[in-house]
Amino acid sequence: MTQSGPLDLYTQTRRADVDELVETHMPLVKKIALHLMARLPDHIQLEDLMQAGMIGLLEAARRYESGQGATFETYAGIRIRGAIVDEIRRGDWVPRSVHRNARRISEAIQTVEAREGRDAKDAEIADELGVSLDDYHSRASDATTGRLFSLDELTEKNEHINDQAPQEGPEGELQDADFRRALAGEIDQLPERERLVLSLYYQDELNLKEIGAVLEVSESRVSQIHGQAAARLRARMLERTGG
Repeated sequence: MTQSGPLDLYTQTRRADVDELVETHMPLVKKIALHLMARLPDHIQLEDLMQAGMIGLLEAARRYESGQGATFETYAGIRIRGAIVDEIRRGDWVPRSVHRNARRISEAIQTVEAREGRDAKDAEIADELGVSLDDYHSRASDATTGRLFSLDELTEKNEHINDQAPQEGPEGELQDADFRRALAGEIDQLPERERLVLSLYYQDELNLKEIGAVLEVSESRVSQIHGQAAARLRARMLERTGG
C-alpha cells in the first residue's frame, strides 16, 4: 500500500477543512441572498443568487487564512455578497429606454438647477421633460431598477461620467479617491429627504418597504425619491466634470 507523503496529507486535510467551512456556512449564503433579493426586481430568482453566492463561499473557503485578521464568517460574507453582486451586474435586466430616461432626467435637473440656482423641484423637472408629474415620478422610480448596489453606481460612474477610460495604478486610485470625496460632498448637499433615503438604503441597508415605514410614505414613493436623488447626483457630478 502506498503511504501518503506530507504533501498528500496536507492536501487532504486542506480539502476537508474547505468542505467543512462550506457546509457550515451554507445558511450564510441564503441569508445574504435573501437580503439582496429584497432590493431587486420581483422576477429575480433566489436560486440564481444563491448559486452565485455558493461560488463566493467556495472561493472564500479556499483562500481564507486564519491569521489574516477577520473571522471566516466576516471574510466569507464579503466574498459571497461580492459574487452575487458581480452576477447581478453581468445581467442587465433594465431596458435601454430606462437608461435613456435616467440620463434625460439628470439633464433636466442640470438645466433647471443651472437656471434657478437652487434644488430642482419635482414639478419643474417634469415640465422640463415635457411630461406629467405622474409620468416623471414613474420614470424616476424606474431609473434605479437594477442599479441599487453602491453609491458610485448612483452616478453611473462605470459608464464613464467624464467620457474617459478609467486608469489603473496610483493615478487611478487617486482619481477614485477624488471621485468619492466629490460624491460625498454632493450627497451632503442633497435635499433632506433624498439624503435620508440614501442613508437608510446604503448605510443602514433598509429595503424600500422598510424605508417607507420610517418615512410614513408608500414603497413606490421611496423608489421615486431614490431615483430622483440618483438623477440629481449624476447631474451635479456631470456639472463638476464639465459633462
